[in-house]
Amino acid sequence: MPTLVEQMREWTEDGRRRIEDSPIGPRAEAIGRVARIGDGVATVTGLSEARLDELLVFEHGIRGLAVDLGEESIGCVLLGDAASVAAGSVVHGTGQVARVPVGEALLGRVVDALGTPLDGGDPIAAESFAPIESPAPPIVGRAAVDRPLATGLLVVDATVPLGRGQRELIIGDRGTGKTAIAVDAIINQRASDVICIYAAIGQKASSVAQVIDAVRRHGAPQRCLFVVGQADAAPGLQWITPYAACSMAERFMAGGHDVLLVIDDLTKHAAVYRQLSLLLRRPPGREAYPGDIFYIHSRLLERAAKLSAESGGGSLTALPIAETQAGNLSAYIPTNLISITDGQIYLDPRLFYENQKPAVDVGRSVSRVGGKAQAPALKAFSESLRLEYAQFLELEIFTRFGTMVDERTRRVIEHGRRIRAVLGQPRLAPLSLGEEVALLVAVTTRALDDLPLDRVEAFRNGLGAWLRERCPEALDLNDRSEPLSGELRARLETAVLALARSLAASEGHAIAESREAV
Repeated sequence: MPTLVEQMREWTEDGRRRIEDSPIGPRAEAIGRVARIGDGVATVTGLSEARLDELLVFEHGIRGLAVDLGEESIGCVLLGDAASVAAGSVVHGTGQVARVPVGEALLGRVVDALGTPLDGGDPIAAESFAPIESPAPPIVGRAAVDRPLATGLLVVDATVPLGRGQRELIIGDRGTGKTAIAVDAIINQRASDVICIYAAIGQKASSVAQVIDAVRRHGAPQRCLFVVGQADAAPGLQWITPYAACSMAERFMAGGHDVLLVIDDLTKHAAVYRQLSLLLRRPPGREAYPGDIFYIHSRLLERAAKLSAESGGGSLTALPIAETQAGNLSAYIPTNLISITDGQIYLDPRLFYENQKPAVDVGRSVSRVGGKAQAPALKAFSESLRLEYAQFLELEIFTRFGTMVDERTRRVIEHGRRIRAVLGQPRLAPLSLGEEVALLVAVTTRALDDLPLDRVEAFRNGLGAWLRERCPEALDLNDRSEPLSGELRARLETAVLALARSLAASEGHAIAESREAV
């Protein structure tokens, strides 16, 4: 057993070795102090060498971003709770920009804009870190958008088709189902290889929890990531949330994956940025927004692209959401976003209150990629759908005044009502491509015109099982399938007509039985 003297000698030698191995020497460190703080922003002095968007560290580990550089002070946006920061607190410069963890370890997790877990799980074991801001892919590194991104919603896939690498705005008044369309698109990727990222900006915790629960119950959560900037989070965290989510998505895109990024929503993002800009005393412009409000969204959405094969072949599809007031599409932020994106899906409050869900206004919705990215099997049947539906809506207006119509007009109106019923769809029940094609076949061949209108929903609900028994080849269709052959089309027409007649016959039997009972 060593004596006390031997133990002390051993401790002394160990301490000497540690001192010799320590990199002792002068070290430069940038230190400043907080001059003013409040409402999520701070004014810092003493950091004359700070760079734009440099990450700063306050006392107790609170981080911030340098966003305004002055001659004597800098404006900083805090990325955490400012309760522990006060005037006179020490601030350290890092010389680095804000970075977030990226890689496969993020899949299935719920994190904030800095990659901190919010689901109670272990810290993220990131492969690497990437800056939240990065330049958009160059033109020479992009490829044409030519492969569809199926949402499972017939009204979208048939009339406003989306392509992988596209930027499509979802816009409408509050409570009209904008998030529901995005969530259904995420859930529909359970049968594909698309990685989904949902970025929530300024949303209530209960709303975010409902989205996460829906994806976990109906989708493929192991290929989904949720980046959350809740309404009670620091304004700075809410502001960088979409940029952080886009950086996480870009890493998968660079690896050759197809990624779907939902940003919910950019109207709240613009409001947060306006709040921060006014607190930083930047000059206000139209509706008190700063002059660069267009740029903060364009530099984000331009990062969505379809990469060329030489650049990896991946894609990043962006579905930003924006809110309108009383359907005003000409407001400042909506017009900005419409001009940036490749089209918009407009949700009409009138359709929503008439229980037509999804409440997509086909006439005011557009996809600038269009049929170039539509599944060939679906494209052949959807070309005339928009025109027939528009004609029906125009004629329906006159019938509301009780105008007498001829037989031909009556048939057009009845056919249009079947189209509208087919385009309606419940939440969390996306359709496969085969079911969508079968529904369009039923509309095109007018197989539903003799079916009572209230039985169209039963037709749609029973179509999958019916096809599995009568025409299983239709359910094997995918976005790469060629247009239907003559034989398959004939079999499909026979199957949908048989189902429609079966439901019409059962309806007739039910009416006869009720009359006998009376």
